Amino acid sequence: MQADIRRGLGRNVVVVGTQWGDEGKGKIVDWMTDHAQGVVRFQGGHNAGHTLVINGRKTALQLVPSGVMRAGVACYIGNGVVVDPAHLLLEIARLEALGVDVRSRLFLSESCPLILPFHVEIDRAREALRETSGSGKIGTTGKGIGPAYEDKVARRALRVQDLKHPRRFEARLRDLLDLHNAELTGILKAQPLALQPILDDAMGAAEQLRPLMADVGYRLFQAHNEGANLLFEGAQGTLLDIDHGTYPYVTSSNCVAGNAAAGSGVGPGMLHYILGITKAYTTRVGGGPFPTELPIDEEGSVGHHLSTAGQERGTVTGRARRCGWLDAAALKRSMIINGISGLCITKLDVLDGLPEIRICVGYEQGGRQLDVLPLDADEITECQPIYETLPGWSDTTAGLTNWEQLPLNARRYLERMQALIGAPIDMVSTGPDRVHTILLRHPFRA
Repeated sequence: MQADIRRGLGRNVVVVGTQWGDEGKGKIVDWMTDHAQGVVRFQGGHNAGHTLVINGRKTALQLVPSGVMRAGVACYIGNGVVVDPAHLLLEIARLEALGVDVRSRLFLSESCPLILPFHVEIDRAREALRETSGSGKIGTTGKGIGPAYEDKVARRALRVQDLKHPRRFEARLRDLLDLHNAELTGILKAQPLALQPILDDAMGAAEQLRPLMADVGYRLFQAHNEGANLLFEGAQGTLLDIDHGTYPYVTSSNCVAGNAAAGSGVGPGMLHYILGITKAYTTRVGGGPFPTELPIDEEGSVGHHLSTAGQERGTVTGRARRCGWLDAAALKRSMIINGISGLCITKLDVLDGLPEIRICVGYEQGGRQLDVLPLDADEITECQPIYETLPGWSDTTAGLTNWEQLPLNARRYLERMQALIGAPIDMVSTGPDRVHTILLRHPFRA
């Protein structure tokens, strides 16, 4: 049962990924909304995907907050999110086709920058140019996220609020399109885009989006003061953060817990607990350094086991994820950046049946030993992982809901992980469904 709203101030939890994304944040947010009255998405765009499994049915979300699958929970898209109007409406339509009530409880910040077709074309053309020039692909999703954030920072972005003013929108669109067409035709040797189709589509979307537009920061402030518990939901992972990740192989927004305030319009004093989601091993999609990576194509290898047992493919792109052992030294970096209050370990069941399990506890690099991930991506590529080896377990952990049910070696693995990372494990996910969860300490009650 959904918890009653308390009298007075609510308690708020931030959920962030501590690795390179794909840690299973969506399931945990969905599970925790049993104790929340609102879920807030505060950064990224539809380049991130959260897959939920409820009663055996999969639902993939990209922009709509994961709390939408709980009846009566308000869902907020904060100003730190870049929004493709066409995609948002498509996602709403897919959810409505499943019988989910969306529009009555979805609030879209008027300050969200818009992703428009020329952002997508530039994103894809730049990635193609990187590949042909030999400079190396970054591994973007080609959704226009980066170029949209560029316009935001350059103070020329069209925002959701501009959709309410057709004449203003058209004038600004014309100037912005001229600028981006110059890049498309000049530097990128691509075809220019026409104004009218973009304008027509945007104005069509505006009619449907207008009822969703809101002053999200103020609504959150009011809900908090009325006693609502709020969940702030991050996308991607800490090591993909534009400032603190493995630059330039990063996303275009701040994925860390501190951005929950800036990306939603509330003060940091409203953030009470930071839950770090950590996969029991490590994965990464796209380019960039990955010290503990294992080959996934060799049948019978550990990497192949992690890839197949974990069903490791990107929610948005379908690309196979790179897989490797848990990297505790990288997780220490995430602990420092986020100020993690507690951890949730996901996909523990994927390790079932492995005779031994390794944990990276540090690196050898240039004749020195490091116990935390370096900040320079080129230095990371020179790092050789230092491993500890622990015995595995043969019994299954899938679907378990009690700590004492776990095999002894599974508990020892988690306890060692906890000691190396330096934060308590408060939750363990043992399967994709919301009920496959071991709770040690509840973030809303901690």
